[in-house]
Amino acid sequence: MQSADATGRAPASARRAHVTIAMAFAVHGAASGTFATRIPWIKDHLHLSAGQLGLALVCPAIGSSLLMPLAGRLMHRFGSRAALRLLLGLWCVVLPLPALAPGLPWLCLALLVFGASAGMTDVVMNALGVAVEERKGRSIMSGLHGMWSLGTLVGAGIGVPATHADLDARVHLGAVAALLLAVALLVCRAAPDVRPAADEKAPPRFALPPRAALVIGGIGFCGTFAEGGSSDWCAVYLRDVTHASAATAALAYACFSAAMVTTRLLGDLAVRRLGPVATLRAGGVVATAGGTLVVLSDAPVTAIAGFALLGIGVSTVVPLCFAAAGRRGPVPSQAIAGVATVTYTSGLIAPAAIGGIAGASSLTASFTLVTVLALGLVLGAGVVRAPATAVAGSPAPAALPSPTSVD
Repeated sequence: MQSADATGRAPASARRAHVTIAMAFAVHGAASGTFATRIPWIKDHLHLSAGQLGLALVCPAIGSSLLMPLAGRLMHRFGSRAALRLLLGLWCVVLPLPALAPGLPWLCLALLVFGASAGMTDVVMNALGVAVEERKGRSIMSGLHGMWSLGTLVGAGIGVPATHADLDARVHLGAVAALLLAVALLVCRAAPDVRPAADEKAPPRFALPPRAALVIGGIGFCGTFAEGGSSDWCAVYLRDVTHASAATAALAYACFSAAMVTTRLLGDLAVRRLGPVATLRAGGVVATAGGTLVVLSDAPVTAIAGFALLGIGVSTVVPLCFAAAGRRGPVPSQAIAGVATVTYTSGLIAPAAIGGIAGASSLTASFTLVTVLALGLVLGAGVVRAPATAVAGSPAPAALPSPTSVD
């Protein structure tokens, strides 16, 4: 593999691959953001209760968790470029399926497929991101996830006026799916094609995540719990605890999201200067301070500041965990799938757990738990340490299983 030259500049092929994978992350995020804006339409269209909708929305996480291990098998058999083209294309194609479902059972089935395609694509994108990171010789994973966050904002930015205009979600999602599919196929033509060595065994179709992935996933769990809980409950916290107006409460989510996107796009600079461990530990300190500020807040302005600090602090957790997983073990895609499974599970249970604690006690108690988990990032930051052969702030070799060519 080529790496940065004597001037520190990565080869042109690595720079093109970086742009390509960044665009793939943005397409994936745009599909997610688009779907999120039409969930209320689906609920009303199918006359679902809140409980029925909650049951249906568990299905994407189940589909992801069950089939993410297959992503490594597809990459081994067809190469990374073909796997990305297949899975990212499938993710775009299935985007309208939930809106087309005629009833709850069909919606659950559609969301299982929806989540499976999203999760498998996620594994391939992150595995390729780690491979490109190795080729460039510098951290890029935080920026890639920042592009995903930007994609969600673009998708939501299109979805909000479509919703306001009362556009049928089947039409909206179908049109966006066609557009994203065209972009995805164009992007995938330039994706790097990483293939295994001729004598390398295929990864298992299904396997328990390696122990290293579970340890890294534990840190990812803490960060994703804080992220998911804050994004889903910050507006409610502002309204119920600090008695803010609806407009001010909505501002809390905007500040949290903006802080996350901005920090992710700038996060690679911190990783290059400080290394992954110090970056994660510093993020944990900021997130803990933010959570503490939220818990102690009795006014909207301090709570909003706390949520913004939480967004800054947890923004690089998932990118750093995926990068660390990609450096572990003989089958990095399997380790990435393991970390992804744990983080997806955390994102699934966080909103419900916070609601349950709030119901039994208070939202302040719920965010005390968030603050404790943020502190866990400080204490457990060492799990993302690069192997001894890696330069601080740079990825280690073997980003993908024994690649013989990266074109």
